[in-house]
Amino acid sequence: MNWIHAIREDVRTVFRKDPAARSTLEVLTCYPGLHAVWMHRLAHALWRMRLFLPGRLVSHASRFLTGIEIHPGARIGRRFFIDHGAGVVIGETAEIGNDVHLYQGVVLGGVTLQKKKRHPTLGSGVLVGAGTIVLGPITIGEGARIGASSLVLGDVPPGAVAVGVPARIGLGFSGKDLQELADNKLPDPIAEAFRFLGRQIETLERRLSDVEQQQGIAVERNGTLEEKRREIQRIFSPIREEFSAGAGI
Repeated sequence: MNWIHAIREDVRTVFRKDPAARSTLEVLTCYPGLHAVWMHRLAHALWRMRLFLPGRLVSHASRFLTGIEIHPGARIGRRFFIDHGAGVVIGETAEIGNDVHLYQGVVLGGVTLQKKKRHPTLGSGVLVGAGTIVLGPITIGEGARIGASSLVLGDVPPGAVAVGVPARIGLGFSGKDLQELADNKLPDPIAEAFRFLGRQIETLERRLSDVEQQQGIAVERNGTLEEKRREIQRIFSPIREEFSAGAGI
């Protein structure tokens, strides 16, 4: 792929992934994520030629100009898009597939001082939300989505959703489901587990109540416990639509 075709493809990627983009001139001049990717390609080319210091200097200049730090050793695929970009850090042994989308504040970091593979691998089509930290030589499978402000410490299967600190994994999403998920409506695996347990407890309590009535056993209900249970159910209940959409706040 020649550099002119690569630039055109990058510009088309911005228009496809950012509805705020209005003109080609605006994209070429006002998108630091795009500038960081272009400067990384130069830095990476120098790095592969074993011109390590010039590669690091280009990377350092890119960090100064864009606020995005990408080590020249990182391997990045096509149509890579960094939205907003401020605070993004990508380590030396990170590997990123095609069509990956990162938001501001994402860190692809290492957890060891040994000179070996120590940064994450992101498969094609991965989306990582703002403020997320992904640590270690783990693999984020193709098409996976990571919720904003998550801490990912283990592998994420393809097509899965991971959210939380540490990130918990939700499975069973179709490609259409993943495309329609917004960061403010990502599933919460922990809350879903609590809701499931709550429903099971309610079922058991109803059955126990039926047995007590049949046996003529009178049981005094604890009002404090009932109030506490209602409070927990409210905390872990799904977010109301009007608040998740921003209305009513």
